Amino acid sequence: MTSDQRIRYVNPDNMPTPFGYSHVVEVRNGRTVYVSGQVALTKEGELVGKGDLRLQTKQVFENIKSALEAVGSNFNDVVKLTFFLTDISKMQNVRDIRDEYINTMNPPASSAVEVRKLIRDELLIEIEAIAVADL
Repeated sequence: MTSDQRIRYVNPDNMPTPFGYSHVVEVRNGRTVYVSGQVALTKEGELVGKGDLRLQTKQVFENIKSALEAVGSNFNDVVKLTFFLTDISKMQNVRDIRDEYINTMNPPASSAVEVRKLIRDELLIEIEAIAVADL
């Protein structure tokens, strides 16, 4: 079953035009993959990009990519992203990096939340993902 048959992206005409995300993602068939919130740490637990949101975001997406690949999936299967940022005004920087990874023609449903603090003081972003892969 192709991704187009498994997943349908919908933006109803009676809702505001979305900017870089889909209002509705319908999953018709597939195996659900949940990726825990990822932060800008390497395999060794070292911080990438202290004070640099772009570098941290790149590392986070690389971590998500590794998690997806570990179960035979990829970013084309991602149907939902949730972003947690310590400064939501920098969301465009995050979108610029995100667009290097996701299918921008059919972007996943998304939520973005500003938080006061993440698990470590030097972390600026955390992202979790939900994907739907072939059975």
